[in-house]
Amino acid sequence: MRVLITAGPTREPIDAVRYIGNRSSGRMGAALAEAAVNAGHQVTLILGPVSAAFANGLRRIDIETSGQMHEAVLVEFPAHDLLIMAAAVADYRPKAVHAGKTPRQESLTIECEATADILAGAGQIKRPDQRTVGFSLELAGNIGRAREKLLRKKLDLIVYNTTETMNSESIEPSLLWPDGRVESLARLPKARFAEALMARATELF
Repeated sequence: MRVLITAGPTREPIDAVRYIGNRSSGRMGAALAEAAVNAGHQVTLILGPVSAAFANGLRRIDIETSGQMHEAVLVEFPAHDLLIMAAAVADYRPKAVHAGKTPRQESLTIECEATADILAGAGQIKRPDQRTVGFSLELAGNIGRAREKLLRKKLDLIVYNTTETMNSESIEPSLLWPDGRVESLARLPKARFAEALMARATELF
């Protein structure tokens, strides 16, 4: 199977030095890439700026901004069977990027605009023989938001996990399917969960 995985954060530039980012370590994406390679799949990894180590035996595309990730996913997805969107893509980016370094001031107002919804975009071009899996990072108790995303983005499976798992080595997820099924798992190291998720993703075909 040809598997496309996104991982890590994005950085949205404010000026030539500063950016808007998040605390994503890329560990979940690293674990998924390794699990997919170990399972014998052909893997393409679209990777934001992270320090996590990644498996050998895969094709890697390094990006920095949400725009670059959006473009890479739409270009690569048609040649793959499965997309797993594990990246923590910034929801907003500055409307204007200042040239050079902005001088230090008493205050700074940054007007932002929404970034593209990459998974929703992939859902618009998905063929009947392709599958998409997403992640929904929410405050504890907000599983309803994960189900809304599952349906709106035309996903085949979504992983609901809480903000406590960001930059952690473990995850306590719930898996949601469009038919209403929910599978809640005990806390697991991300490597073990990646193996379980790859097995369930394979069952989607």
